[in-house]
Amino acid sequence: MAVAQFNPTCSKTHLSSSQSSFLSRSIHGHRHCAFALPQRTQHASISCSVAPNEVQVPAVQTLDSKGKPECYGVFCLTYDLKAEEETVSWKKLINIAVSGAAGMISNHLLFKLASGEVFGPNQPIALKLLGSERSFQALEGVAMELEDSLFPLLREVSIGIDSYEVFQDADWALLIGAKPRGPGMERADLLDINGKIFAEQGKALNAVASRNVKVIVVGNPCNTNALICLKNAPNIPAKNFHALTRLDENRAKCQLALKAGVFYDKVSNMTIWGNHSTTQVPDFLNARIDGVPVTDVVKDLKWLKEEFTEKVQKRGGVLIQKWGRSSAASTAVSIVDAMRSLVTPTPEGDWFSSGVYSSGNPYGIAEDIVFSMPCRSKGDGDYELVKDVLIDDYLRQRIAKSEAELLAEKRCTAHLTGEGIAVCDLPSGDTMLPGEM
Repeated sequence: MAVAQFNPTCSKTHLSSSQSSFLSRSIHGHRHCAFALPQRTQHASISCSVAPNEVQVPAVQTLDSKGKPECYGVFCLTYDLKAEEETVSWKKLINIAVSGAAGMISNHLLFKLASGEVFGPNQPIALKLLGSERSFQALEGVAMELEDSLFPLLREVSIGIDSYEVFQDADWALLIGAKPRGPGMERADLLDINGKIFAEQGKALNAVASRNVKVIVVGNPCNTNALICLKNAPNIPAKNFHALTRLDENRAKCQLALKAGVFYDKVSNMTIWGNHSTTQVPDFLNARIDGVPVTDVVKDLKWLKEEFTEKVQKRGGVLIQKWGRSSAASTAVSIVDAMRSLVTPTPEGDWFSSGVYSSGNPYGIAEDIVFSMPCRSKGDGDYELVKDVLIDDYLRQRIAKSEAELLAEKRCTAHLTGEGIAVCDLPSGDTMLPGEM
């Protein structure tokens, strides 16, 4: 196998396989060491000494069985280059944990992350992928595809089924995995099932993740799951938890652009208030088209209150009818958008939507729930709530309905947040999952 110019020694490259396999790749500058890997064996290591124009056959050595399980494939090839040989653009690795990593959303998302779409072309990342025993083989397939894609920014990949291992030192946690609603399943039952998943993941994040980890909850019902998760992670700031409502914002922008006959980049200041459900409130009052209030461009107020609002609220359901499954690619795009909004300064005068912890909000919304509201960021991963928004009687009535739904979900899952016994007063026979859109 051809080898690019390589001067330093390649040493202590490890190779092993387990269900918490760790894949790592370090590529500094344009120097590479490449060789055909032997068939994987349990608890083995590879070491090599490379002269400028030759590669020695790796020597396989037995490792202590108690040693940390590491990696397989190309991600094992790590090099200890001298400090002066590291590129000037080298940045500290960002660890991104993703649950439900073998699913359809992740299948689109992971390759966007690895390509640099969120953090830029000079930021190396590590992907930590969480699955289940049933999906572990599929996780290995995901790792193989990431391997074959040759992403230079992707330095490490780990796969596992234990959240305490996968979430170790995570800087970002994208919680996508959740149980889908089964036929005839009561909404209260699904809240309980998925709530338990996010309670455990909150505990794991609290135990092993970075103290400043940013968490985006995608698995539905995402607002209540985010609340459960943050309540089980008391050592992480509640402000660091988000429920994904960016897809709803994107859908609202699309509908306004179609109605106004403009491209969607002309639509700004779009807020989604409330729950990621059919009670969500797409706010046309504060939205703008090319800097002008939407109501001055689209003068059909009946359309805005009825058809526009309903289209956004039910867009996902219509997509399921057409497509035969829920949205995956557009959800992945919206996760990227949500992350970018936190690591890129918000354009002057604009804002974005995110489901965030409501305590201390300036809008009079109930405390201690996760509610989608307008946010701005300085690009440091943090955000602030926008204060200069208009809320008329129509908007307040709609917001109150979504607020009431979230308070009911909170009561229904009180046993998972340590706040008492569940009092589930959700409508009996309600089989519609909030966020099944």
